[in-house]
Amino acid sequence: MTFQTIKTLLLAGIFGAVLPVSARAADVAAPADTSDWTFSTAAYLWGASLDGKSGVFGLPPQDIELNFGDILEDLQFAVMGLAEARKGPFVLGMDLTYTKVSSTVDSPRGVLFNDISIDTTSWMVTGFAGYSIFDDDVTRIELIGGARYWSVNSEFELDSNLQQLDGRTAEDGASWVDPLVGAKLLIDVTPDFYISAWGMVGGFDIASDQMWDVMAGAGYRFTDSISAFAGYRAVSVDYSDDGFVYDVVQQGPVLAGVFRF
Repeated sequence: MTFQTIKTLLLAGIFGAVLPVSARAADVAAPADTSDWTFSTAAYLWGASLDGKSGVFGLPPQDIELNFGDILEDLQFAVMGLAEARKGPFVLGMDLTYTKVSSTVDSPRGVLFNDISIDTTSWMVTGFAGYSIFDDDVTRIELIGGARYWSVNSEFELDSNLQQLDGRTAEDGASWVDPLVGAKLLIDVTPDFYISAWGMVGGFDIASDQMWDVMAGAGYRFTDSISAFAGYRAVSVDYSDDGFVYDVVQQGPVLAGVFRF
């Protein structure tokens, strides 16, 4: 197992983790409406680095350390989106992200095979519900709960001069669902400028051993419908099952454009 192989397996996780928290800046675009439903969406970028351990096919987990530039090299496709609905103190939302990463690992000697093509796909879908336990039009504290679905799968294909090996494929990956609970904080410093923070914990040995997700930052409302948000986010997950290991911490700056209607 080469470092490049492990790198490729994990690339999708970086982008896959961006949506569930960063996009929730959407609900801070304006104070909650107590009479009608309001809806929001967000587009964002998380410039995260990655540190941790990962292993496939039952091989010993290897240390991983990637910066954001490393991650962009092999990214082929990514879809990220958030939908959120709010009415009074209640909020419902769902995040979805899909990424595909492709790379080629050359054989160091080229005896049995020339190279290995690796395609990695990753899904991360989070559903949540929340309720504001305190809201005085300046400060809002909100409790949230929900579940996060993870899926990471990699397919390896050999390019070999030997007919018995050429085109041979193998796959490894895992899918799991983590329950989560957390809280969010919003403070309107001025009518246009706000600060926001949130934290979540989950897993609880039900699927992953543990996971946590924290973020803090500030935003500016250009209009009632459009705002921008910048902050810093860190996410950790520790999952292992049947020879597959995914124990990583992702952290970095967040930039988001928020649209409310």
